[in-house]
Amino acid sequence: MFGICNLSVVPCRLEPSDRSEMVTQLLFGESFDIIETTEKWAKIKTHYDGYECWIDKKQFLIADEKQIATSKNNKFLSTDLLQIITNKATQTVFPIMLGSTLPSFLSNECKIGNQTFVFDGPTVPEIQKNKSKKYTRESICETAMLLVNAPYLWGGRTALGIDCSGFSQLIYKLNGIMLLRDAYQQAQQGTTLSFIEEAEPGDLAFFDNEDGKIIHVGIMLNEQQIIHASGCVRIDKLDHFGIFNEQTQKYSHRLRIIKSLI
Repeated sequence: MFGICNLSVVPCRLEPSDRSEMVTQLLFGESFDIIETTEKWAKIKTHYDGYECWIDKKQFLIADEKQIATSKNNKFLSTDLLQIITNKATQTVFPIMLGSTLPSFLSNECKIGNQTFVFDGPTVPEIQKNKSKKYTRESICETAMLLVNAPYLWGGRTALGIDCSGFSQLIYKLNGIMLLRDAYQQAQQGTTLSFIEEAEPGDLAFFDNEDGKIIHVGIMLNEQQIIHASGCVRIDKLDHFGIFNEQTQKYSHRLRIIKSLI
């Protein structure tokens, strides 16, 4: 059984309970496998990054295999922080977020299950091809700047609230590169750089705790700066030791590794 998110954003929880922590979010147009159900909840595995979590059964559309196969064709992503989409049949209007998926997108229309939606905002193909290394790095940094001052939210993936790995995943997604959901998972992707001096804008820097567990990630900018979600999406200095917060005059995160995926 399959499902597709037909709402602006849906909370995904660790356990099948409204009181359980939110571990991630589904954005409009994202699809998933349904691997278990209860009376109220569905346990899902997302198609984009293979993440498993629980969502309310009232907050998605059931889809069949044919609809899922069709939704994989001609996928585009919304590139506005917030944009309006319209249900063609009901003329219902509601907002969708930056990075939302528009399956089978053609002539300003997309298909979600049996429903058709009209979208007139700016878009980009989900998987971008034939981009040079330089352009990809520049576009990653430019896209990241769109979310400066977005508030931190554990499990968040939107400009209204986002966590560190949700931020890096969303920015890379908008630039045609798939990252896994959590920081420790992302740290297993790409090529490890030996020295911070080898890093280029768009590379990912990872940070650990006293137990050596990866707990944070950010995106490298020029001149040894990093943009990351900590309290809000912010720009800080980065050196061999880690992230230095000029407001507190302290290091907030300890550098572990830098990875290149470009």
